Amino acid sequence: MLSRKGLVPDDYLLTRLAEDVQQPKFKGKARKARFVAKNGICNVAHTNIREQGRFLQDVFTTLVDLKWLHTLIIFTMSFLCSWLLFAMAWWLIAFAHGDLDQKGDDFVPCVTDIHSFSSAFLFSIEVQVTIGFGGRMVTEECLSAIVVLIIQNIVGLLINAIMLGCIFMKTAQANRRAETLIFSKHAVISIRNNRLCFMIRLGDLRKSMIISATVRMQVVRRSTTPEGEVVPLDQIDIHMDNPVGTNGIFLVAPLIICHIINKDSPLYELSPADLQKNDIEVIVVLEGVVETTGITTQARTSYLSEEILWGQRFVPTITEEEGTYAVDYSKFGNAIRVPTPSCSAKKLDEDGGIARFKLHELHSTPRPSVRRRQLSLRIKRQSTISPLA
Repeated sequence: MLSRKGLVPDDYLLTRLAEDVQQPKFKGKARKARFVAKNGICNVAHTNIREQGRFLQDVFTTLVDLKWLHTLIIFTMSFLCSWLLFAMAWWLIAFAHGDLDQKGDDFVPCVTDIHSFSSAFLFSIEVQVTIGFGGRMVTEECLSAIVVLIIQNIVGLLINAIMLGCIFMKTAQANRRAETLIFSKHAVISIRNNRLCFMIRLGDLRKSMIISATVRMQVVRRSTTPEGEVVPLDQIDIHMDNPVGTNGIFLVAPLIICHIINKDSPLYELSPADLQKNDIEVIVVLEGVVETTGITTQARTSYLSEEILWGQRFVPTITEEEGTYAVDYSKFGNAIRVPTPSCSAKKLDEDGGIARFKLHELHSTPRPSVRRRQLSLRIKRQSTISPLA
């Protein structure tokens, strides 16, 4: 795959190639099953569907959703079956009119040069695909032959329209564009703009843009209502603080998408220890219109509790080189440790907020001049000690 060939660094995941990345094994309790896999596939199995006929009501979408092998088999069989069906019709017309028997020169058949079922099958192919080699043709002798000719042309056009449209839609599916939309392998939680924030990084490897791109986030967890009802997959929307200040994002270079952990956030009461104990999953959905095709595409990924790094932030990836902004994708998923409160956002607000935390950090961390003075006193004290002591 791309990451093994050295074309794509291991610090981030392609949305459709995450199956190549070995997930870390955690000891202790069993890992929570993902609702959305790292490559964006929804981990939901539909069982006990009794009304299978609903899928046949939308045949075109059903054909597009099938696997390529099944689609190609249906594509081939649809033409073969139609050729055989109308070959039987042409053979019956020739048999009923007596065209299969040897006649004189003055005999006019319904279709010329049909002597067996093989010749009727070849004529059926010539009619439906409009080859017309010239040896076999319909005459004015039989009205039924003219009617069958019209019906086969109409049926052939319908099969061509449906099957070729299906092949085109499968080839031009928008999820292929999502191959080059990338998410950071881990999410981070740290202080940003004096607020405790949950952050992920996303980017686009192609130069063609995603128009009107939007990002949505949801927290999926098990919850219980006041009435005692257990909701195994409770989906809670969380507010996004997009870097451009609007609902859409301008995805030209990698962007850090930020969620401020405030009172309305489902992460408000979670500390680093609680984050590892609770089985939560944060789903990120990127939607937009492909600039080159105009088709809407969507890329998805998710982050489990162990994939959320507390007290870290992403390193910069953009530098200016000779009047051009260069993006170093080798640093896409890199993060560094930064001072971050080791408590929940709720506890932080109760203790005075970020200002109180920064003041505590300022007093607890000695200044460089103080550290130098302490070091010089320690060296002087050691030099005054007698060697015999």
